Amino acid sequence: MEIEFWWLLALPLFFALGWMAARIDIRHVMKESRSLPRSYLNGLNFLLNEQPDKAIDAFIEAVRIDPATVELHFALGSLFRRRGETERAIRMHQHLVDRDDLNEDQRLQALAELGQDYLKAGLLDRAEAVFLRLRNTALNDIALRDLLEIYQQEKDWPKAIEIARALPDHESVWWRKEMANFHCEMASDALADSRLDDAEAAIQAALQVNPRSVRGSLIKGDLCARRGELDEAIAAWKRIEGQDPHYLSLAAERLMKAYDAQGRIEDGLQLLRAYLERHASLDLLDVLFDRTLKIAGSLSAYDLVRDELRRNPSVLGLDKMLEAALVAAPTELRPDIELVRQLVHSHTRRVARYRCDACGFKARQFYWRCPACGGWETTPPRRTEEYDLVP
Repeated sequence: MEIEFWWLLALPLFFALGWMAARIDIRHVMKESRSLPRSYLNGLNFLLNEQPDKAIDAFIEAVRIDPATVELHFALGSLFRRRGETERAIRMHQHLVDRDDLNEDQRLQALAELGQDYLKAGLLDRAEAVFLRLRNTALNDIALRDLLEIYQQEKDWPKAIEIARALPDHESVWWRKEMANFHCEMASDALADSRLDDAEAAIQAALQVNPRSVRGSLIKGDLCARRGELDEAIAAWKRIEGQDPHYLSLAAERLMKAYDAQGRIEDGLQLLRAYLERHASLDLLDVLFDRTLKIAGSLSAYDLVRDELRRNPSVLGLDKMLEAALVAAPTELRPDIELVRQLVHSHTRRVARYRCDACGFKARQFYWRCPACGGWETTPPRRTEEYDLVP
């Protein structure tokens, strides 16, 4: 295919037009950069070099030179909040909210930032008022999530439930788990105050939202046990194996007390042994070991832990076996066994922790809600050592 002669004449013309357009863009960029305060550019440079203190000083100078720059106020307020200087962040964002020259989007953004300042400062009532103002605006979804966090911190579970129902992604697995825990919190409070009918209503609501709620089954069993309905309590706690067997250890002591009250202690021990064989758990072994030691003696407890160690080796299990061996050992051997147990026990204190699957937070006690990231049921009752031993 031959190239037309006029194309050869047009190519240099197109090149010249492109060069002129590039020159115009470059001049425009240079003009814009010259109009910016030099302190603003210095602030950006300090941020890139991870020097937030110098960046703040530079941005303060830029705001002084050009008070009308909205973006600088936002950047400076965010920097103050990140550094924990919440009072300065609040003043900066409140100044933006009070300005008359902001458009609607900028004003909503300023309100959202102000709410975050109050939330960071722990001023929950002021943060709540701000986020309520953002309801039914373009930032409605953000406001809902922040309000939900506020009501969880305040333990205002009815309001938390109301907000959760308004979330855009309701009915998701995450949503069902959170909603069930809100109802369970209400059930626990009612049970503690002996308001048994309110507790039952909250439990039914939790299990309706999330039929696989382990916590709902636990509290259901507690309610039945309070009423003296031990068979129903045992049935509720047994359902946990089908919901999530990792949580069986939380029901183990409850089950043993119920079987003991019925005079069926051996049935309870047999049930826990079956659970342990099907679902290896250090916490479950701990409960079964203590009960076996009290009821059947040190030799039976020793055999129990030894057999479990053969199936699932663990330092925590070894600690329990040494405890049983110490009770059954001759007097002359006890000092040596005690020395070994102390060495093992000092190590188990470092691994006998629960770990959040979402953020990695570790704690010595079990939490339904992670204190670090706020996730519900993200910290299953498994010790950190078990993550390497149990599939």
